[in-house]
Amino acid sequence: MIVLAIDTAGVDCSAALYDSAAGRVLSAVTETIGKGHAERLMAVIDEALASANLQLAAVERVAVVIGPGSFTGIRVGVAAARGLALALGIGSVGVTTLEVLARSQLAAHPGQPVVAAMDAKRNEVYTQAFSAEGQPLTEPAALSPEDASKLIALLSAAATGSWVEHSHGKGEAESGARDRFDIAMVARIGAEKPEDAGRPKPLYLRGPDAKPQTGFALARALPGND
Repeated sequence: MIVLAIDTAGVDCSAALYDSAAGRVLSAVTETIGKGHAERLMAVIDEALASANLQLAAVERVAVVIGPGSFTGIRVGVAAARGLALALGIGSVGVTTLEVLARSQLAAHPGQPVVAAMDAKRNEVYTQAFSAEGQPLTEPAALSPEDASKLIALLSAAATGSWVEHSHGKGEAESGARDRFDIAMVARIGAEKPEDAGRPKPLYLRGPDAKPQTGFALARALPGND
C-alpha cells in the first residue's frame, strides 16, 4: 500500500510517500515555514510525489497529523487529506502528534513506557502515556506541569517533547520551544491504522487562542420593539 502522509500541525509543512509492503519511505519533503501552510501544502505534496516518481493516482491511503498543535494548521491538513481521499476514492486516517513523538522515542528506550509531553503554553502540557509496545496508556489531555511530572514519575517513563526538552519538567517551556514531527513516522503509523479507523478529524484539547470580540456585537431588534 502506498501511503501519502502530510503534516501541517506545527512549524513544518511536510509530505512523504511510504510503501508499506516494502517497509520503505519513498520520499519525504519538509519545509519549516511556521505559518502559511495552506499556500504551500499542495506544492510540497507535488514535490514528494515527483521525488518518489509517482503520480497522485498511485496513492492508496492518506495519513494526516490531527493534533494537538496549531489550531489553523491542523484544519488545513485535515481538510486537504479529506479532499484528496474523496477525489481519489481511497481511505484517510488521522495520526496524533503525541503518538508520533512517542513512537519516535521508543526505539531509544526499549522496554520502557514513554510519555509524550508538548508545551501547550498557558502553563499546560499536552500529554499522553504509551506502553513500551506503543499502545496508549492514557487519553490525550492538557495537564498542569505538576500533573505531567507526576504521570512520568508514576510510570517510571521516558519522556519526550518540547516541554521535557526545554523545561526539564519543571515548568513551562521556553517561548521558542517547537515540537516537530517525523513525517516518515507519520507515514508508518498511518499505514498501520485499521481500515475502520474512520475519517480524520482535528484533535483539539482546548479552544483556540483567538476569541471573538463579543463586546462589539450589535444587538438585534426584537419584533414589536420598533
